[in-house]
Amino acid sequence: MILTEIAPAELVATLARYAESLPQHGAARLVFARIRASLDDVDRDQSVMHREAVALTEAFGMRPIPEAPQVAFSWDGLAVRTESEAAVLVHEVAHYQLASPARRALPDFGLGAGPETGRIEIAEAARRVEWLARETEEQMASLLGILWEIELGQPGILAFQEQNWLEGAGRPGTAGFFCATLQRLQDHGLVDEDGRPRYSLRISPDL
Repeated sequence: MILTEIAPAELVATLARYAESLPQHGAARLVFARIRASLDDVDRDQSVMHREAVALTEAFGMRPIPEAPQVAFSWDGLAVRTESEAAVLVHEVAHYQLASPARRALPDFGLGAGPETGRIEIAEAARRVEWLARETEEQMASLLGILWEIELGQPGILAFQEQNWLEGAGRPGTAGFFCATLQRLQDHGLVDEDGRPRYSLRISPDL
C-alpha cells in the first residue's frame, strides 16, 4: 500500500529530488538511474512480463506450477505458484535468494504468512525469524525484486513507488536507507558492484 500518493504531474520532480539526494559516486546513483529509466517500460505487455517472470523462477530451480497462491502458499518449500502478477513472482525469486539455506525449504521461506497465502496457520507455524529480521529481509527482497524487474526490462519504477521507496524523497534518511539496503544486498553477494542482480543464493545461516 502506498503511504503517500504521488500525482503523475509530480512524479518527475519527485524522482529528480531523490536522485539529487544520493551520493555522487557509487552504485546507488547508477541503480536509481536504471529504476528511473524504467518509466519507459510501463506499457509493456503483461503476458510477456509474466512469462519472463516464470522463466526467472525456472532459472533458479523453483519449480513453477500454474496455481494461485491462495490454494496454499506462494512458495511451499518445493515449488512456486505462478498465478500472480509478474512483479509478485519476481519478488518471490528475491525471497528465495535471500532466505537462509534452512528456511529455503519452508513455506513462505519461514517468514510467516505472506499477503497471498491461503494456509495462513501453517505458514505462521513455520515462521523462524523475529519481526525485525523479517522486516529487514522484506526490505532487501523488495529492492532485489525491483532490480530483477529492471534487469528483465520491466517497469520496476512501479514497485519502487508502491513499496514506498519514494516516501520522503529528497531527505538524507531516505537516501541513506536506499544505500544501506543496496549495500546489504552486495554484502550477501546477491548484486554486483554496479548494483545488478546475480544468479546467486545466500549461503549464511540465520543468527
